[in-house]
Amino acid sequence: MYSFRELQKAKKKSVDGKEIRLAVLGNCASQFLSDAIEGYGKLEGLNITVYDADYNQIDEQLLDSSAEVYAACPDQILIWLGTEKIYEEFLWLGVSERSTFAEDYIQKIRQYWELISNNSQAMVLQMNLTELDDKALGQYSCKVDSTFIYQVRKLNFLIEEEAQRDSRVFVIDNLSVQISLGRNGYFNPRLYYSSKMPVAMPALPYLAKAVVDVIKAMRGQIKKCIILDLDNTLWGGVVGDDGLAGIEIGELGKGHVFTNFQLWLKQLKEYGIILCVCSKNDEANAREPFEKHEEMVLRLDDISVFVANWDDKASNIKVIQETLNIGMDSIIFIDDNPFERNLVREMIPQIEVPELPEDPAAWLTFLQEKNYFETASYTGGSDRTKLYQAEYERKKMSRTYESIDDYLKGLEMVGTAKKFEPLQYPRIAQLTQRSNQFNLRTKRYTEADIQRIDESDDYLTLYYTLRDKFGNHGLVGVIIMEKRSPEEIFIDTWLMSCRVLKRGMEEFIVNQLVKDASVHGFKTITAEYIPTAKNNMVKDIYEKMGFSKTEDNHYLLHVDRFKKLNNYIREEDDNGQE
Repeated sequence: MYSFRELQKAKKKSVDGKEIRLAVLGNCASQFLSDAIEGYGKLEGLNITVYDADYNQIDEQLLDSSAEVYAACPDQILIWLGTEKIYEEFLWLGVSERSTFAEDYIQKIRQYWELISNNSQAMVLQMNLTELDDKALGQYSCKVDSTFIYQVRKLNFLIEEEAQRDSRVFVIDNLSVQISLGRNGYFNPRLYYSSKMPVAMPALPYLAKAVVDVIKAMRGQIKKCIILDLDNTLWGGVVGDDGLAGIEIGELGKGHVFTNFQLWLKQLKEYGIILCVCSKNDEANAREPFEKHEEMVLRLDDISVFVANWDDKASNIKVIQETLNIGMDSIIFIDDNPFERNLVREMIPQIEVPELPEDPAAWLTFLQEKNYFETASYTGGSDRTKLYQAEYERKKMSRTYESIDDYLKGLEMVGTAKKFEPLQYPRIAQLTQRSNQFNLRTKRYTEADIQRIDESDDYLTLYYTLRDKFGNHGLVGVIIMEKRSPEEIFIDTWLMSCRVLKRGMEEFIVNQLVKDASVHGFKTITAEYIPTAKNNMVKDIYEKMGFSKTEDNHYLLHVDRFKKLNNYIREEDDNGQE
């Protein structure tokens, strides 16, 4: 971890890229945290600029619609409530008032969120509370609702519960930083009483990391996939040498370490992280534990791409990445062997390769502390493993056809184009936050933003689905068009899942958006491509779809001159009729 002094120096660095404006409001002294966030962001390649409000001015800033915090036009507003200050408020209350402290205080926090929503477009970063046990009744405090430890724990629960209902709010888990460092490592009493700082200087970089991790996730900088070695990584021992009965897995001895590691990986898979295997092994030996060992947690159905051969791992990882069609920087490679780790780092510098501790017993804690899987959205229950397995079947089928046209016809594809609807808001928002490659302007939206756009008369919206003979891809494309004049409409957002690339979905999307624009009386459609480090693949898409370039990265289409684009996707209407 960086030191605070290193973060202060990094704050002065110049970083390319769009400016990210963050405002910090606290009931405590927040200047040093603001410096740490800005510096940590620069070291992570983010051009973060922080507006730090004066000490204990949350109410004054948020209640005044002309206040400096709103004038700064922040992308996010961080609310930092120091537990010590809240504790002082708590102590002035009578016993009966203390029993309802959490319920009363959450209303105050909720009002902050509503004021921010009413007066700005900023997202809310809400810190939860560290714990402070004053031992008023010793251990018995946990049973008495008028004690502070009881109320602070309840308030943290209420913050998380309320944030779950508000898509504009993201919780910064300040408490987990305190737990990791310990109370004495997190809090310095002398510093608090002299400077009103509720966090020790050495703890500031850890807290800054928690904030920057969330900002990165909101910008779509997330990890999507883990590629795993097998021998001495998913189990103890070498299956080819020790045999199925000789590997260590299960509750006994070292096996417990690997079982818990697999349980964690299984959970990640259930939350949408892609699991793949890259092993130097005979494939039959590599698959045997998944198929036959009773104590294996992970099974072949959990693995999206399984590669076991004697080729070098860097080459095999490139094959996996091409199959998944995701960026290398969204992949983590886990291997017990330092040689293999160094090889992959040298050959594929974009990939994340954790330097695992020597003792496998420390791996799980180490990986959890790294917080690789921060996310800004979760729609629940999506199992992409089957999608990638189906994609493998499609690739096999493609080799049996003589032409790409015959292959596409053979897929028997059916597509839909529908106006946004509330049921799809979470998935649409998630796509805007996660899609980087086929994303023409890379604008990020929350569920609240999507709802606002859908309910506004200033936009036309479409989401697209696709299925074929092998399965349902689900929601794969999003179009948001902004009305610029009675005759002109502008494509604010066009993004598409890369897993359906080159199957005619691009043409299907454009056909439908032009049709929708025409129905609503628009004569011209304008568009823009904003280059990023990841979306070069779509730099020419508008010209390929029939748009004319008007200037650098700007395009125009006359609706009445548009010729429908050929594709092999049959359209299905709202009633399920093709």
